[in-house]
Amino acid sequence: MPSFPGEQEGADERPAEGAQAGHTGVKESKTSLPKESPAAEEQEEEVEHVESDTENIDAEGDLEEQDDTEVPSEAQKRPEKVEKKISETFFYNYEDIYSRPFVTEDSGIPINLLTLKHSFGYDCTRSVNLLLMDSQTLMYIAGNQVVLLDLKTKSQSYLRSSGGGGIGFITAHPTKQYFAVGEKGKKPNLIIYDYPSLRPYRILRDGTEEAYVFGDFNNAGTLLASVGSSPDYMLTIWDWKQEKIVLRSKAFSQDVYKVTFSADNEEQLTTSGAGHIRFWKMALTFTGLKLQGALGRFGKTAVTDIIGYVELPDGKVISGTEWGNLLLWEGGLIKVELCRAGHKPCHSGPVSQLVLDEGELVTVGKDGFIRVWNFETIDAADSVDDTALLEVEPMNELHVGRNVSLSFMSKVHDCGQPVWYAQDTNGAIWKLDLTFSNMTRDPECLYSFHSGRIEAMSVSPVTYLLATTALDRSVRIYDFISNSQLSEIKFKQGGTALTWAPRVVNPKGGLIAVGFEDGVVRIIEVYDPKGLPVLAGQTNTETAEINLKQAFKPHATAVTALAYERNGDVLATGSRDKTVFFFAVEDEYEPIGFICVPGPVQALQWSPPSHAKSMLLILCENGFALQVPAPVPEEQDTVSTYQIKNLPTQYFHFYSIKSRIKLEEEIALREKKKQEKEKAKLEWIKQQQEMGKEIEEEEPEEEPEEEPLPPLYIPEEPSPILCGFYSAPGKFWLSLGGYDSGFLYHCEFSNDHQDDPENRQDEPFEVIPIEDTDNNPIHQISFCTSRLLMFCGMQNGALRVYPLQDKDLSVNTLKEYWSFNVHDNDYGQIQGICSSFDDRFLITCGGDGNIFAFNILSPEDVHKELKAQIPSPRSGLEKEKATEDIEDPNAYNLEEVKQKKEYERIMKEAEEKKSKKREELIALRHEFLSLLQKNQELPKHMQLHREQYEMDHRIFEDLDRQTAQKIQLVQKELAWEHEKHLIGLQKLQNQFRDSLEFDTVVVHAIQSNHQISTYRLLAMSEKYYQDNKQPSWKRTVLKQAWKQEEKREIVRETRHARVFVGEDEKLKTSEVRKPTTHYIESKREQIRRTVEKSDKVKAKIMKRKAEWDELYKSKPSDDYENPKDAEDIREAQKNMGCYQLKTATNYRVPEHKRMSTEKKLMQLTSLEVLIHKRKVNMNTEIMSLRDLKVSTIDEIKCLVQELKSIQAALDLSERLPLPLIPQLHPDEVPEKKFEYDTDILLKFKEEQEAKAKLQEQLEGSPSSRAFRHRFLRAPSIKETDPRAQAAGARPMKTASFVVTDQRKVFEIKKAEPTEMELEILKREKIKNLYLQDTLIKKINALVINFDAELRFLRHKKLKLDVQMKIADLHYITWYEELLILKNLEKHENLLQERVNTLISEQEAMRSKLNSYLAQMEDRKCEIVKLQECEKALYANFQASLGENNEFAHFLTKVLKKKIKCVEKKEVGREADEEDENEEENDEESSLGTDEENSGSEDEVFDDSVCPKNCNEALFQNTIQLRQKRLDIEKALTEEKKVAANLRKKYNALAKKAKVVETSLDTAERELETFQWEKQQRLNELYVVVPLKLHQVEYLVNGEMPRDFSQALVFTNQSLEYLQKRIVDLHNEKIMQREIYKKAQEQHKQLVQDKKEMAIKIRQLEEKCNHLMMKKFGWLVDFEAVQAHSVNIRMEELEVQIMEKEYAHSQELKEWEERILDLRRQLMKLTNENTSKLQQLNRFCLEKQQLEAKLDSLKNDLGVEFQGPRTTDIKEVARLESRLKHMARDTAFLRKEIDLLSRKDGCLREELALLSRKDGCLFLQPVSPQDSETPTETFPVLTPETVTNSPRVP
Repeated sequence: MPSFPGEQEGADERPAEGAQAGHTGVKESKTSLPKESPAAEEQEEEVEHVESDTENIDAEGDLEEQDDTEVPSEAQKRPEKVEKKISETFFYNYEDIYSRPFVTEDSGIPINLLTLKHSFGYDCTRSVNLLLMDSQTLMYIAGNQVVLLDLKTKSQSYLRSSGGGGIGFITAHPTKQYFAVGEKGKKPNLIIYDYPSLRPYRILRDGTEEAYVFGDFNNAGTLLASVGSSPDYMLTIWDWKQEKIVLRSKAFSQDVYKVTFSADNEEQLTTSGAGHIRFWKMALTFTGLKLQGALGRFGKTAVTDIIGYVELPDGKVISGTEWGNLLLWEGGLIKVELCRAGHKPCHSGPVSQLVLDEGELVTVGKDGFIRVWNFETIDAADSVDDTALLEVEPMNELHVGRNVSLSFMSKVHDCGQPVWYAQDTNGAIWKLDLTFSNMTRDPECLYSFHSGRIEAMSVSPVTYLLATTALDRSVRIYDFISNSQLSEIKFKQGGTALTWAPRVVNPKGGLIAVGFEDGVVRIIEVYDPKGLPVLAGQTNTETAEINLKQAFKPHATAVTALAYERNGDVLATGSRDKTVFFFAVEDEYEPIGFICVPGPVQALQWSPPSHAKSMLLILCENGFALQVPAPVPEEQDTVSTYQIKNLPTQYFHFYSIKSRIKLEEEIALREKKKQEKEKAKLEWIKQQQEMGKEIEEEEPEEEPEEEPLPPLYIPEEPSPILCGFYSAPGKFWLSLGGYDSGFLYHCEFSNDHQDDPENRQDEPFEVIPIEDTDNNPIHQISFCTSRLLMFCGMQNGALRVYPLQDKDLSVNTLKEYWSFNVHDNDYGQIQGICSSFDDRFLITCGGDGNIFAFNILSPEDVHKELKAQIPSPRSGLEKEKATEDIEDPNAYNLEEVKQKKEYERIMKEAEEKKSKKREELIALRHEFLSLLQKNQELPKHMQLHREQYEMDHRIFEDLDRQTAQKIQLVQKELAWEHEKHLIGLQKLQNQFRDSLEFDTVVVHAIQSNHQISTYRLLAMSEKYYQDNKQPSWKRTVLKQAWKQEEKREIVRETRHARVFVGEDEKLKTSEVRKPTTHYIESKREQIRRTVEKSDKVKAKIMKRKAEWDELYKSKPSDDYENPKDAEDIREAQKNMGCYQLKTATNYRVPEHKRMSTEKKLMQLTSLEVLIHKRKVNMNTEIMSLRDLKVSTIDEIKCLVQELKSIQAALDLSERLPLPLIPQLHPDEVPEKKFEYDTDILLKFKEEQEAKAKLQEQLEGSPSSRAFRHRFLRAPSIKETDPRAQAAGARPMKTASFVVTDQRKVFEIKKAEPTEMELEILKREKIKNLYLQDTLIKKINALVINFDAELRFLRHKKLKLDVQMKIADLHYITWYEELLILKNLEKHENLLQERVNTLISEQEAMRSKLNSYLAQMEDRKCEIVKLQECEKALYANFQASLGENNEFAHFLTKVLKKKIKCVEKKEVGREADEEDENEEENDEESSLGTDEENSGSEDEVFDDSVCPKNCNEALFQNTIQLRQKRLDIEKALTEEKKVAANLRKKYNALAKKAKVVETSLDTAERELETFQWEKQQRLNELYVVVPLKLHQVEYLVNGEMPRDFSQALVFTNQSLEYLQKRIVDLHNEKIMQREIYKKAQEQHKQLVQDKKEMAIKIRQLEEKCNHLMMKKFGWLVDFEAVQAHSVNIRMEELEVQIMEKEYAHSQELKEWEERILDLRRQLMKLTNENTSKLQQLNRFCLEKQQLEAKLDSLKNDLGVEFQGPRTTDIKEVARLESRLKHMARDTAFLRKEIDLLSRKDGCLREELALLSRKDGCLFLQPVSPQDSETPTETFPVLTPETVTNSPRVP
């Protein structure tokens, strides 16, 4: 591996600390970092600070998808720290960061055991795996390396990954000065390399969890965007020069393929992937910089994976789709979908890349096309219909080639010319010229590789050549010395197995056996074409060629393994079809035979030469291993089959033991822990004993319960065998995948043989654990020639090398190993490992398409003198014909060919036997016929009867039985065919007959040629009869409506009942609660009568007002129009008969005549139903006529039979000719065509055979005769059953005997009749003659009547035919109109929808306007009311002043003074405090100015003090009125504000309404114009109107014109109506003139009457006013006087006062009773207290006595008890205060009684005052019932009473 300069420029600014990459799952050693420079401490501080800014970013793995994500940097969190930046000249050392091989410690294995020599493959299936840094250097990813390919020298250089987990992407800086490498693994790095020095410039860490998928620099190169794979799918924006994360967010919840910056707006990004595209913005919000993502919505477009897209300068995005179209995105939505003309896709497959290049859009498709589109057309594209598709054609296109699938292109300038390099997923790199000029060069394929996984690989046994194959159907030969591809050959199918023939087979080393996926094995040879004879004028320039030597197909499915026997005599091939085929290796490979194995073959290996016997080890995928010896070709019988059945086979069915191994390890671990615990305990005891401490014997502690051991697990599906090899005879090693991975299993074949291998359970006898292979099994194992090294290929693409000292595997041997990650860690599992014949080189191939060549412990310089020798060609190769290849994948394999030949041989022998038997039967038949002929030639008496030919009747019975059995067998054999044809017939009937309601039936006349046929009618579908069900639907709806109405009535009745019951209950309760005093009742009655009287007066006034209002409402306005007249005018305009032509320009389609698709469909449906109905009726009559004919024929048959019986008694001369019996024609009963029996079928079969014979005779070809012999003819009756002939002959004989007997009877001579007999005969004759005539006449009458009926019905049907033809013409016209209407329906619906929307909007606005008007009217009414209240207030004030009041001026100023209004702010209105404060400030300022103005007039003015000599009540009244005035003014201001706001809203809405009305008018005009255009489109249709000549009245100069374009077609009814209308209008005009004259006269009279009434009203008003002034002195409003004559409120208050007084008297009584009770309680308590005091006194006396005794006993004790006790003194004082409280309470109660006895006064306030004066209160009962309880008489004790209560000893 080449090393790169590792100078550490700028080391003083940036150390190499932290450059170490994270460790992946594969162990790879990392060299230690270089030592720090002298200024290490300063550098360390700088590094710690910079890393803290990046590493503290939140990178949780379970980030949910979100649109707005902000990740603040550490600098934002800690702004006080100064951020230090990384120097521009700082570089890492490549030698310190790249991943190296892992070597087991102390193993002695050299680190450079293998060194990479060359990379032959190319991972072309990886997306964006091509990067051009300049015109000479091409860069791509190969496993864990980045390969830099020099296009001129073809040399390669490599960059290793830093973590060994693989590489995810590479991308270049816009300046091409740097490129980024995103890696894979655990916490992978993203490394920025400098170019061309290739030094690591920056390492970005913690950007994702598992792997980087894509990255992109912004246009300025300052930012880098990267996106990760699962599980986090993290999108990260980097300030890459400072190694800091700027923003990050989860990109999506599924795979993300790509992320890019917008070229024109660096704050915008786009990501795309599986089923999504997302548009991102870097937005600066008040919380910081955020990454906001908007997910693209597909809408009606199918969801697709988006691989390629490009951002446009205006922010739009164009993306590709899986089906090849382009999507134009705008605002997160699909604006339009672009396709080519004819709705062809832009590409025939996914669009993989889109590029904006020099103002053109370039698209790259998987179909191999590159197309260039007009950017301006794409950018301005918009959808034109519902499909959202827009057809666009490309300007230029380039087809790169066949079988080309382009995935990515990269552009570079070479000598000033743009050159494109393209990545082909089918395994190529192309150089393209996209100038599209006359000088454009054709696409050039620079490099060709395998596409996809390398399936197999093998190395030449004699030279340095390498052969590979893959599913891309190619086989390639490489020279790994010169690092070049020598040759390539392609086939029809992909290769799956390959092996190079050993030396013993081909000493030159030129033969290769290749297996393919269709089961074919091809033997190819590699040779140097320079060794062939050269023709004159020709030269061989190629280095190597491949020739197909032989092709054979041993298997039906893919060949998976090939192996040559150690002696080279046998080639074994294994396949997925569970077979192993053996071939004898000679100049031509001959098949020996095959064996069947229990599963698909995974690998084949012959035993090495060290084993005594040559055995083949067969490894199957499903866990089986088999061992068979090499078959001997001479011992195999391959006549009928190639299957070898007696080959001794040993089986091994692997049985999983991994679970048991794990269980044993767990048991050993637990046992070890237990022993360590016991050992630690013993050591502790020993230490304690040494210290001299005694150890008490403790009870054994209860050991905690151990967790149960895991159960044994055996996988349901056996683990697959991956590889294996022999270790000794009968022994072998296996590597398994799945559950059983992690070990190498040593197995041995057993000698016990079981019948069924599936039942075997064989276990390995030795197991070796392999480190780090539980989830990474070994896929390939190979050994070097000396078997000193074992090479293992792992699933994760790593290569391991195990040194084998003793050449045998053991646990110790496999502990030490060398490991190196080579291929891709995700999908690069190693498919093959081969070492060269001299063990100098090692070759590996993987699933990632890469092929690597390594040096084995040998320096590069030694290999310069090595050279690969290409085998020379065979002699005579140039003269051989080209070998025939097997190109058909469905061709037969060898066994199938053998079986087919054997089958053909058996069939040929059977046919030969059949032909011999047929010849013998024909000879016997001819001999029998000759005997029959001889028997016929003999005299009759000597002839033998047919029964005598029967040797034994049992033979014929047996034959009949056999025939019946054969017939039954044939019926069984043909049962499926019979059922098949029966179902086919049923399907045909369902398709063609069951859909017919009437078939064509032709009824013929009997005596004439007239005929009548039915209409052939299809059954109508059910949708046409839905209208017939409508009446029943209406009835059901009406029934439901009736039921709902009944329910509503019931609910109403129940509600009324509830209301009445509630009112009754209220009346009852009111009666109970009513006072019982008679005076109150009478007062109530008086008030009620007064109220009723007042209500009657008010009702009378209101009635009078309503009458006046009604009268004024009924007064018509000046522009009043009579509704009847308006209706008559509208009716006249509607039916005036103005026939305006529909072709006129001013024609407007009326609303009710506008035609739509639905109406036209209804017309068509009704017409179709009507036509069908008429035809059905006619068909019914015709079928009735046919039935009449059938009955007539039956009757004629009966009459003819009767006539025959009559004519039998008549002479021949007297017999009239019999009438012909009419017959039914076949077309009269077409249904009989479908009635058949055996005879009809046999007849049909004979007809078909006759046609076939005629055809054969015409053709006369031998092929037709061969075709005839394939079928067995049905034997005729004569050939099959001779007895049938005899049986048929017997009835003929008997019939002939009968005829001869009758003739004999007639020949007897008749006797002559008598006269009586003659008379009787004469009468009978006359009768018979009459009957004969009558019957013939009757028959003729029947025939004539039927024919007359038919002719009449025929005439009727002809008329109906004319009507049906006219109806069909109507139908065609209407259908054409329907097509036009359907085409115009969409536009019409849009216009109509717009009109409807505007109408609904207009109605909504009208309703809002009306609501605003109503609210404004309400506000006006409120304002008027408030103004009236203000006027009333001033009037009240003037009335209170009286006349000549000296303080009038002062009180008026007090009243009109403006003061501040103090409003009570509610607690809950905190949100409106600011607005209210502003309004109050405005009001205060205005009021303050008013006060200042008023103060200037009279500075001494003071409204707070009533002036002397002024009435105090009047002053207080003025103050109250002023407060009311302020309230009114405030309310008035609020109402005006509300009214003004409503007026503003009304005006704004009115403007909007005008705009909507204008839009509506415009939309209606557009709709009318569209209707006119639609009518013109309909007018263009031709309408057929059949006319007779007398109907044409359009004549020019008395002649009929040729051009009828100016003519009109009217119906007779319309014309007559127009003529009649002219007369009616004339008469109506005269009548209207007379009515107008009368109305004018009436109008003059009414005007005169109105003037006289006005004069009279004025006179009466003046008289009324005069009388009022005379009587009252001023004008009085009598209605107001009457309305306010009774003060109902005052009367009600008086009644309420009476009720209150009555209630208070009752309450007073109750209180007196309670006072008595309380006094009794007081007395009782006093008595108790007295007794207690007496008891206390006694106790005191006793105490004194006891003290005296104590004093006598102890003189010194008890001094403190001498004298009065302090407690007694306190007790006495408390009792005294208690008595005082009692007295005070008694006084309070007396006062309360006095208050209750008074009729007036504020009782509640004084009671509360009384209750507050003392803490001890009495409970007051709530109701009289509660006062009866004794508990309420107890006093409520306050804390004072509690402390002062006497103590009870």
